[in-house]
Amino acid sequence: MSRTTIAEIAASLGVSVPTVSKVLNGRSDVAPGTRARVDEALKRHNYRRSVSPTARKSGLLDLVFRSMDNMWAHEIMLGVEEAASARRLSVVVSELRGAHRPPQRWLDGVMSRRPVGVILALSTLEDEQREQLLARSIPFVVVDTEGQPPVGVPTVGSTNWDGGLAATRHLLELGHRRIGVISGAPHVLCSRARVDGYRSAHDEAGITPDPALIRWGDFTAEGGYQHATALLALEDPPTAIFAGSDHQALGVQRAAHEAGMRLPQDLSIVGYDDLPMTAWLSPPLTTVRQPLREMGALATRMVLSLAEGKELVSMRMDLATELVIRESTMPTSP
Repeated sequence: MSRTTIAEIAASLGVSVPTVSKVLNGRSDVAPGTRARVDEALKRHNYRRSVSPTARKSGLLDLVFRSMDNMWAHEIMLGVEEAASARRLSVVVSELRGAHRPPQRWLDGVMSRRPVGVILALSTLEDEQREQLLARSIPFVVVDTEGQPPVGVPTVGSTNWDGGLAATRHLLELGHRRIGVISGAPHVLCSRARVDGYRSAHDEAGITPDPALIRWGDFTAEGGYQHATALLALEDPPTAIFAGSDHQALGVQRAAHEAGMRLPQDLSIVGYDDLPMTAWLSPPLTTVRQPLREMGALATRMVLSLAEGKELVSMRMDLATELVIRESTMPTSP
């Protein structure tokens, strides 16, 4: 079957070939209405730009974060940079300032740069945006998807359910029965998975967790502080808290100190991520290690494989988590 050409698309729309080419290259000097018509035609014809092998040998890799004001993003970035530099690629980093989906102006910049590929961390693309990248043969991979990714979208994550299960099992084995959990937003896939692991550990132990001990928020230290303050103010407060991120665990520690509690004698805390700073806290934090650098590196290798026209072994790759026991947890008092 012959491929649709730019000339055929231009003729079908009654526009010039240079106009279609400008849209493909992300040029801004095309009227919005014309740009929309061209993009719709590219999608309708399932157009895919041909890219020569030599065009893949050097260039740029785009990395976009929902937010970069945390060490989680830094660890992902280190993994991407390591894998990209091994292929002599430069990394262009963008931040969405809390948004889960990038604006069109960001996508226009990507199309004008024509990178080897795009990696999206805790962010995603609209259907139309995915089509725009695919039409230009710019592959993309998502790290820690916000929700269930559409079929055909390659993703990298970790075993979040296992991590939540291991953290909660550890606390239950120490004798804790009122265990609070503070996670991210309920619509974020990794947040739900960690809480599902928390619930499953309780089910194994034949314990029904108090709904008042389950808190949804975000993965920030401030969010951890606010929710922990509320949990510790309950008439029957928890003796342990599982925080959905190490940043949240920092907030839990502060709330506990302000409440005059000793750690871990009065409150055990488990975090999530195993960021480098956790071993230096007082007390050093028990946490679930999420292989963030490895996730960034794997996403990079996946997007480069796609750029080379190779098929991925799997569209969904989840790396293993591991409980790292330090000094922020201990058996509950009898």
